[in-house]
Amino acid sequence: MGSSFTMAKFCAINAENLLIPLRIRLACSGTMAQHACVALSSEGGGSMQEQIFFDGPGRNGLQPGAAATSGDGGLPVFPVQHFSIHGRVFAATDPGLQLALASIHDDAERPRCLCVAGGVEMYVARHRKYVVKRMPETGKDHHPSCPSYEPDAALSGLGELVGEAVLEPEPGRVELRVDFPWTRTQGHALPRGESLAPAEITVPRRRMSLRAVMHFLFERAGFNRWTPAMAGKRNQGVLCKYLLAAAADIDVKGIPLAERLYVPEPFQESTKADTAQRRREKLAILQPHDGHAPLALVIGEFKACDRADHACRIWIRHMPDAPLLMPTKSWERLARVHASLLEARDADTGRRIRLMIAALIRARRELTYEIDSASLMLASDQWIPLEGVHECPLIDALVGQERRFLKPLRYDAPQGGVFPNALLLDGGAMPIPLHIVSAFAGAKERTAKEKAVAKSECWAWRTEQPMPALPSPAA
Repeated sequence: MGSSFTMAKFCAINAENLLIPLRIRLACSGTMAQHACVALSSEGGGSMQEQIFFDGPGRNGLQPGAAATSGDGGLPVFPVQHFSIHGRVFAATDPGLQLALASIHDDAERPRCLCVAGGVEMYVARHRKYVVKRMPETGKDHHPSCPSYEPDAALSGLGELVGEAVLEPEPGRVELRVDFPWTRTQGHALPRGESLAPAEITVPRRRMSLRAVMHFLFERAGFNRWTPAMAGKRNQGVLCKYLLAAAADIDVKGIPLAERLYVPEPFQESTKADTAQRRREKLAILQPHDGHAPLALVIGEFKACDRADHACRIWIRHMPDAPLLMPTKSWERLARVHASLLEARDADTGRRIRLMIAALIRARRELTYEIDSASLMLASDQWIPLEGVHECPLIDALVGQERRFLKPLRYDAPQGGVFPNALLLDGGAMPIPLHIVSAFAGAKERTAKEKAVAKSECWAWRTEQPMPALPSPAA
């Protein structure tokens, strides 16, 4: 389908199934379809959105990152997106798309994504190239298989944060309001003065915890979304690349998150000296100045904790030469709060369960890093975030049956039971909620889950029974 392919011809071919994502079908051989999926070059950086002209699974233009490409050769794993511009249809990979986008960049006319009948209005932005971005609050209007689809915010913990802790001051730029500092003041605390009656009352605002920030980065990078073509394509290098890319457009307390985020590079014995040097350069920002000790955020896979007399060494995979120190009492509190997550690594799941850590660190001494605060998160062997071990059989079944799905994340919601454990994206024109009612869930969690199952048409599995068959893929 070239740029000269008219809207009438395109709709005539697809009239029998307009609600199915518009694909290169019927007239396309396997080779042609493969060529139609080739992404643009990523030379010179830029987001995946800039490279393949569509939005990812985040909000209002948040990039798909690892979910958008296969990891070798940059092949997108979503159906090729199509846009209506000036009454003509352009594929996202059409060489003529840039000229078409340039022609409407400064006009009132907007491109429309043709994933559903009638299309969904989008807008054009310019970075290194012209890119098509999703309009705010329109993610749920796209077809579930569309790259620009995003579920209703109420289906995850993000919904409670948008507008208060997650802000978009300008298109493509996100501001996070968090409950942790970027700096610690050295020295003693000032003595308290006489208590005075407050002159004003401040309305409390929502703030994101470390766990919520980690969830946001994983969602923005696309690791909570899965398609069959991703199998075997995710690794530490992909994790590092796309978490950092996801942080590029995020500000926290007026500071670009990418400046304070460190994700370990893949460790290789032959390049360990260069890797260590780059780490030291990145974390040089921790040097104290003017009585202030800056903090940085490290996200990686927890490996082990070595206890000593006065402190613990926290080891992160791909950082074998730089442990993070943590006071023993602080580690004991962390282990107590996250006991179920630490125990999950010994669960008889048949597959590896990853334990991710988000740690705020500061320089204890020169080139010695100490954890200020930390949070943990489970993930599957494919880096899909998990709420608990009970989700592993479902995620394994979805991956094994080559289904397309999205994993809603809890963020800071007090109860995760109200959210689907997964959203099936290939079951038709609407996503299908998948719920798990765990026999080991607490009373409040189980009650919340039962209410969620009762009030919606969904698939549900009560773990004391065999897992029912998953809904069939749409034709």
